[in-house]
Amino acid sequence: MADSESLPQLREAIRLSPKNLSLRRALADSLLGLGHFVEAETELRAALQMAPEDMGLKLGLARAFQQQGKRSHALVLLEDLVRIPEAPGRAFVLYAKLLAGIGELDLAVENYRRGVDKEASAADAEFALRYSIRLEPIRSREEDVFRGSDDDDDDVMDGRIRESWENQDEESGPEIERPKITFAEVGGMETIKEEIRLKIIYPITHADLYKAYGKAIGGGILLYGPPGCGKTHLARAAAGEIKAAFISVGIHDVMDMWLGNSERTLHQLFVEARRNTPCVLFFDEVDALGASRSDMKSNAGRHLINQFLSELDGYKSANDGVLILGATNAPWHLDSAFRRPGRFDRILLVPPPDLSSRVEILSLQMRGKPMENIDFQAIAELCEGFSGADLRGVVEVAVENKLREVMKAGLSTPLRTRDLVAALGSQRASTRDWFATARNYALHSNQGGLYDDIFKYMKL
Repeated sequence: MADSESLPQLREAIRLSPKNLSLRRALADSLLGLGHFVEAETELRAALQMAPEDMGLKLGLARAFQQQGKRSHALVLLEDLVRIPEAPGRAFVLYAKLLAGIGELDLAVENYRRGVDKEASAADAEFALRYSIRLEPIRSREEDVFRGSDDDDDDVMDGRIRESWENQDEESGPEIERPKITFAEVGGMETIKEEIRLKIIYPITHADLYKAYGKAIGGGILLYGPPGCGKTHLARAAAGEIKAAFISVGIHDVMDMWLGNSERTLHQLFVEARRNTPCVLFFDEVDALGASRSDMKSNAGRHLINQFLSELDGYKSANDGVLILGATNAPWHLDSAFRRPGRFDRILLVPPPDLSSRVEILSLQMRGKPMENIDFQAIAELCEGFSGADLRGVVEVAVENKLREVMKAGLSTPLRTRDLVAALGSQRASTRDWFATARNYALHSNQGGLYDDIFKYMKL
């Protein structure tokens, strides 16, 4: 039983020894037990700074969030925690309660059973009764989740389906572009461009040099960041750099209601890319195709993900000359298997454009329009955090306002600095909401420094 009288002593002990993790854990547990959830959150955050991978601290913080009504914060923590094989059963049970609260009843029941199967003392009789959960034996998490990279090929489809595909490779393929733009037409992002060159362009243009140094060739790059910041534009420019073919793939290009068709379509896309080397195969919203398998209810979705992994590995056909790029606004929803070596093993943040890039984007957007003495530098300084799409919106609003003015006055006048500044009054940086969400994942799910770029950009 937590004792409020011990709190002053614990706080004093922590003041004298602020790096003592055991003391902070004891204080946090006491605060949770006494219902002081806001204070518990503060102590748990401080403790996680010292031990960021501690599952007990993460579970405690999730409890603190839940009790304060911060449901989304708790879900963020628990979504990652329950993917760890050693996670305590209590984490699954708490996750189940949160899922039930948002209407995900099937998934809630599944996770509750897993939690109790791992840790019988985590059972909540009231919750089980409310949702009529029978605690019958279930498969272990390891049996329920598909096997790792070495076994992915065997889990994709049975041999008969694979055989039928091999006879259908001659069908008409996807639309193949030949982009004319290069990195010269992409403002800023020099670090990202260099990473793309080193990972997927130079291995083709300087193949002998890479071979001489024993540098393995393969894998892809995952571009992530807020919408409208140029991820697709960057991918097209990568193809234009080496005059490569470009195949853009969205979820609607792959998904099909009929069993097996989605996998077959994905296979065909890789076949076409291999036929048209060098080729940039670009997957937009890749998280929709590669969502975490452990969160999926249907085997069909898992089959598609395993097919994707198998194609990335070069099942039966090497991906030599195929440059694979993916883009996502939500990398935290992507199955961790996609981040293994040889797949999307470079993960790069594509942030909003910096000041010089904003100047360039604004000037490009104004090209061909009647204008006079526009101070792009001054406007760009007012647009910190704006995405490329946001900047286009500013120009469009300025043009609309000018047309309204011209139609009313009957006199044509050019766009000036003040017109763009006035348009800013009705615009806001759309990236702010994305960074608010990303910050939570970076704080609580940054295993291996995956989201360090977010910390750097936000100066946390």
